Amino acid sequence: MSSQHGHSAAHKSKLHGSLKSYTVGFALSLILTVLSFGCVMSGAVPQHLVVPGIVAFCVIQLLVQLVFFLHMGTAPEQRDNLSIGVFSLLIIAIVVVGSVWVMHNMNLYMMHPAMQSMSSSIG
Repeated sequence: MSSQHGHSAAHKSKLHGSLKSYTVGFALSLILTVLSFGCVMSGAVPQHLVVPGIVAFCVIQLLVQLVFFLHMGTAPEQRDNLSIGVFSLLIIAIVVVGSVWVMHNMNLYMMHPAMQSMSSSIG
């Protein structure tokens, strides 16, 4: 049946992961989730290190899911997917950073409601 579409079994096995790779990815994802939950709930991690710890586990889990489930890698067959992923992340980063920048400037240069009520009661 796979020969109808012009794909051989060897070609399909290169593009898709095996049961072992899916199991390893799932196990790593579970471990990272439990570690993130443990950082918050155990109280063993100092308060100022909880957020950086969760962010670190988040980034590692993102990479695990990209490699094990979406099969993004540096292989020549995956370069198109990798470049599309990097470009998408760049666009998302531009939108998020630009939005934060605009909100910061609006907060900095606009008059707060408390300031408006003070100025109207003076005059």
